[in-house]
Amino acid sequence: MGCSMIRLEGVTKRFGTVTAVDEAHLCVDRGEIVALLGPSGCGKTTLLRLVAGFERPDGGAVEVAGRTCSGPGTWIAPEERRVGMVFQDYALFPHLTVAENVGFGVPRRERATRVAELLEIVGLTEQRRRYPHELSGGQQQRVALARALAPSPELVLLDEPWSNVDPFLRETLRAEVAEIFRPLGVTVVLVTHDREEAFSLADRIALMRNGTILQEGTPEELYFSPASRWAAEFVGAANVLSGPVVGGLVETPLGTFPANGSSTHADASVLVRPELLELEPDPAGPAEVVAREFRGHDVLYRVLLEGVELVSQRPSTEVVPLGSRVSIRLHNGRVPVVD
Repeated sequence: MGCSMIRLEGVTKRFGTVTAVDEAHLCVDRGEIVALLGPSGCGKTTLLRLVAGFERPDGGAVEVAGRTCSGPGTWIAPEERRVGMVFQDYALFPHLTVAENVGFGVPRRERATRVAELLEIVGLTEQRRRYPHELSGGQQQRVALARALAPSPELVLLDEPWSNVDPFLRETLRAEVAEIFRPLGVTVVLVTHDREEAFSLADRIALMRNGTILQEGTPEELYFSPASRWAAEFVGAANVLSGPVVGGLVETPLGTFPANGSSTHADASVLVRPELLELEPDPAGPAEVVAREFRGHDVLYRVLLEGVELVSQRPSTEVVPLGSRVSIRLHNGRVPVVD
């Protein structure tokens, strides 16, 4: 993975006795959309502010577009980093029109042309004379995106831009972000605690916990090959089955799985995603359906197997009645050892 846009090397930031970011390492290539994903308080926004230059690191180095912006003996001010920022509340100027908001900070000689170009890109040409309070939430977001793009930054940072938005609107707004940024080839780093947002929008995800980046990868890599049990359960529902390692295999109620180097006779845990568990009605089957949750496009089944409760996610076209005895098959077998 290249680091042509962002390289973080051992970046640390402390606030008093609290270490908000702890020796973080991150690479972002040009044109990528990367999500910083993690629970509240894990250091995501602080890391974003370190890249933007709103905070100075206590250790390590921040490099943007091949230029060291902060590090031992080096500091480049935020306005000189060519970085655009979109805040949680969009931070639009209420007394300025849409066009004036977008053109704020653009040199006067370029302003008219640049504003017209960006309003066309975000589809707000007809709203150019309106004020922020006259716009919908989605339109306000597009103004904020256009303003971030106005100085032609190489990098745009989004700090949980949908945290205050109605859940039914979020999907539309996420799609708009991709439609605006991808054709322009702009690099984007998004902070979010929402797995669905990260999975749907990002090319790669940096998963954070306690100020540390635990794992980097594509959404598929984080989902199917998590680095730990915590990572596995944070990014999605998971069945975690433990058992002894014998002859290089982990023995579980679902069967045996390669131990991937875990020591013989030690206990290990394997991860099985709910959609990988296929249920087959079978009067002599070893498992029983003890709960069923119909969700329209799919159904969640809770199945009891040898005293262990498992969750299976199946298409709603596959009907398995509550109380049925079933056999369980594992689809494809993408089962990592997580502990």
